Amino acid sequence: MSDLFSAAPPGGGSVSGTSAPLADRMRPRTLDEFIGQEHIVGPGKLLRRAIQRDRLSSIILSGPPGTGKTTLARIIANSTSSRFVSINAVLSGVQAIRDAIESATRERDLYDRRTILFVDEVHRWNKAQQDALLPWVENGTIILIGATTENPYFEVNRALVSRSRVFQLASLGPGELAKAAAQALADAERGYGRWKVAFDDGALEHLVDVSDGDARSLLNALELAVETSASSWPPPDGSAILVTMAAAEESIQKRAVLYDRDGDYHYDAASALIKSIRGSDPDAALYWTARMVYAGEDPRFLFRRLLISAAEDVGLADPSAIGVVNACAAAYERIGLPEGQFHLAEAALYLATAPKSNSAMAYFDALAAVERERAEVPDHLKDASRDADGLGHGQGYLYPHAYKGHWIAQRYLPSSLGDALFYQPGAEGYESAVREKVLVRRDAQLAAWLSGEAMAGKGQGAWTERAEAGSAHVFQGLKDAVFKAARLANTDHVLILNADNGLLAREATRLCTEGSVCALVSGSDAAERLSFLFRDVEDMHKPAVLTCVPDAAADAAKQAPYASSVAAVLGIGFLSSATDPVRALSAVASAFSGARFVLAERMPAAAGLLPSLAAPAIDAGLADAWAHADSAFYTGLKSAQLDADAFRATLEKAGLAVDSIDSVARSYPRELAGKDVDAWLSSTSAYGAAMAAAMTADELERVRLALKTSVLAGPISWPTAWLVAAARS
Repeated sequence: MSDLFSAAPPGGGSVSGTSAPLADRMRPRTLDEFIGQEHIVGPGKLLRRAIQRDRLSSIILSGPPGTGKTTLARIIANSTSSRFVSINAVLSGVQAIRDAIESATRERDLYDRRTILFVDEVHRWNKAQQDALLPWVENGTIILIGATTENPYFEVNRALVSRSRVFQLASLGPGELAKAAAQALADAERGYGRWKVAFDDGALEHLVDVSDGDARSLLNALELAVETSASSWPPPDGSAILVTMAAAEESIQKRAVLYDRDGDYHYDAASALIKSIRGSDPDAALYWTARMVYAGEDPRFLFRRLLISAAEDVGLADPSAIGVVNACAAAYERIGLPEGQFHLAEAALYLATAPKSNSAMAYFDALAAVERERAEVPDHLKDASRDADGLGHGQGYLYPHAYKGHWIAQRYLPSSLGDALFYQPGAEGYESAVREKVLVRRDAQLAAWLSGEAMAGKGQGAWTERAEAGSAHVFQGLKDAVFKAARLANTDHVLILNADNGLLAREATRLCTEGSVCALVSGSDAAERLSFLFRDVEDMHKPAVLTCVPDAAADAAKQAPYASSVAAVLGIGFLSSATDPVRALSAVASAFSGARFVLAERMPAAAGLLPSLAAPAIDAGLADAWAHADSAFYTGLKSAQLDADAFRATLEKAGLAVDSIDSVARSYPRELAGKDVDAWLSSTSAYGAAMAAAMTADELERVRLALKTSVLAGPISWPTAWLVAAARS
């Protein structure tokens, strides 16, 4: 069997004694001569230790051309006591594999000697050829060294990859390329050290720059530049050779961009383009677009990718993006290249500079719900033209155009889905203008859903929680206040209490890119919703999610990754959700001594809000009586979140030193229904019981009717207020 390295003369040959190219002559012979790839062969690194100790296991070397894959294989061949065999996958078939296996088996059985098989361009083998190696790699007969310019996880048999360690080689930097050139110019045996080679200003730098990280390309160009700059080759020893800028430019014409329209770099470049657009970087978007066109990519493929990005990444933040890209694609079809590149550039720039929203991803949440539920269409949404009389189809449907604003609250989702949430409106561009309306109407939809049997099933707490989540700017202000007080560093490990709504988890994950986030949620349903919220985040950056009741938060949090290093504990509504707030918080404070705490609690609605709404619809005497009873109720209400003093006292009882307490107050337009009034004045609610004790049944009924009349007249300005405390354990 031919050996890939057999052509190299002992010692690497000489300039006059071999016709081998400079790049081959200058191949490093030892690890000390090897340039670059410090992350895998630097001092103390795993691969370097394995080579030096001759304890190599199967490996796959992946990286661009000219980064040292074959050179590393040659160094291993020079340093190992094992038998070393080389195959080029482009030139060798199954028979060559069988010959290698047969000889390796003989070496093992007769001489107890291992065989290292180097396979260059291993991705060129088909699945059957790769499978032929698998059993022999697995039983240790062969130690495989595979080299590939493609992504081995895509192009190499998974079973083969799983039995090998993959090392990714990177393109060489300018400094490393300059060092390779300097070695070639100084080496008298293998390079040009026998002559006095000089360069015009910038000529050598030009060779380095245009080589684009490829040492082989650099040395080939250097060889051509030096040897064509002498009157004859080789000149006498000691001769002066001047390489001009013109010679350097001629020696290394524009290097072909590494690109295969059917290979890994095709998809990597397309991925880089889309990620640049998603990241709103117009410079990078233009670069990757130009790189792909320069390499011969069909602009139609690029337009298809841009159309996808217009919906996936820009979405409703700028709905006109699809129209712009589509118009540019149509213009390209009419004009073609080269002028059509203007339209390609315009489309890429438009998307890169547009506001971003990926809310359309909610479709896949809805699709997953369809696959799970297989729910029936609600009767009131069914077609009434066929079965209205016999089956009641369409009965109870409220025609939105018959109501003010062409909208009325009613349930449109199947009852089995309850209060499922799919669409999360973004806060950028056009979508920010519709966000408030969508969220407010969503609350009213829930109010409709909570009527009848659903109210008994879900309870009042669910409505209250969702209703208070109705205003985007309320929670945005609250979130901003929490993170301003938290002062997180990107390396912090963060624990989030009562994290069901994902509000803090999402932002903490974005901020703590080098740290971690652990979110405590109330149950499996909340954990599932949180997983949906992070569906677009890489696994390594997703928060750890633990399930527990608030009173057991401390014990659960001790199981979190990096629990011993938690720097900040955040929470919204943690105290109000715990049965024993002081005890629950005290346990968390003890478990995470030294951590910063930022906790937010909602203050009750301001006294006098409901009486003021209905005052125009009742007589003055009843209005005064109601206002007095309302004031007495709030005055008598004592809770940790009632005011700053009570909040501070609760935190201090739990063992926290309070640094500051700030308030976040907002109001937003809220549409209410009669069911809301019934809930407020119900005898089962604290407020309703207090009003019933202060008024007669007749007065309470008049109050109820007046309040319903007021809330049905249109949206009201609904106040919310939160206290945000920063403390230390």
